[in-house]
Amino acid sequence: GSEAQKSEYLPGIAEGQTRAALAHAGPSGGPGCNAVTLEAQREGGDFILEGSHSFVVDGHSADLLIVAARRPGSQGSEGIALFAVPGDAPGLARTRLITLDQTRRLARLDFTGVRVPETALLGGNDESGGALEHALQLGAIGLAAEQVGGAQRCLDMSVAYALEREQFGRPIGSFQSIKHKCADMMVDVEAARSAAYYAACVAAEGSDELPACAALAAVQCAEAYFRCAADAIQIHGGVGFTWEYDVHLHFKRAKAGESLLGEPAYHREFIAQQIGL
Repeated sequence: GSEAQKSEYLPGIAEGQTRAALAHAGPSGGPGCNAVTLEAQREGGDFILEGSHSFVVDGHSADLLIVAARRPGSQGSEGIALFAVPGDAPGLARTRLITLDQTRRLARLDFTGVRVPETALLGGNDESGGALEHALQLGAIGLAAEQVGGAQRCLDMSVAYALEREQFGRPIGSFQSIKHKCADMMVDVEAARSAAYYAACVAAEGSDELPACAALAAVQCAEAYFRCAADAIQIHGGVGFTWEYDVHLHFKRAKAGESLLGEPAYHREFIAQQIGL
């Protein structure tokens, strides 16, 4: 964005007075610039936005929407622009979606002739595909860090439960099968933590490794979190799926988070392309 746009939007976002959301995934919810199908056509001094974005985090309640749109006829990362659009803009319909993880609210946004002024174009630049990809890479690293924390929590809850739950006169943690599950969870957590830390360091240094490292962290951490959540339910047994324990919340978030910014298969394919396979 321009300096004027930064002054207008960033203070409110930083102070928590303005809730902002990024709308980029298209109606399919796919990852990356290829998923952007919403079009922006210039009409005089304004832009007309037509199309949809889905799976927008907090999109139904956001005060400010950063909307990815493309020039008609453009493909891939070319011709993509980012617009700052008020959440109550005329012609914008927002629908909260029913999701597996009810603690992370998602919405579908439908733009029907939404008119925004030229000043809404971030930085005055209609070639912002690279900026969008960079933002999604940083977002993937942030999500990976969350998944590491969730995986660690699943391990901690499982160990604590295995030490207090008794069967056949002794704690279930004394049984070899439970020990193996906890050991495997710890290996997953440590590998995921290393991937997330390294990706964060690469991002902080501004290295050219960022795209590949962000994808690596996305794969490692998403799969580790889901495996740990699944094993935590197994260790807890029948109570693992009850509302009295938090394990089911982690299981749902782990599964939903796998596809939030691209499924592991997508990121693996991206890594393969990056290294020339």
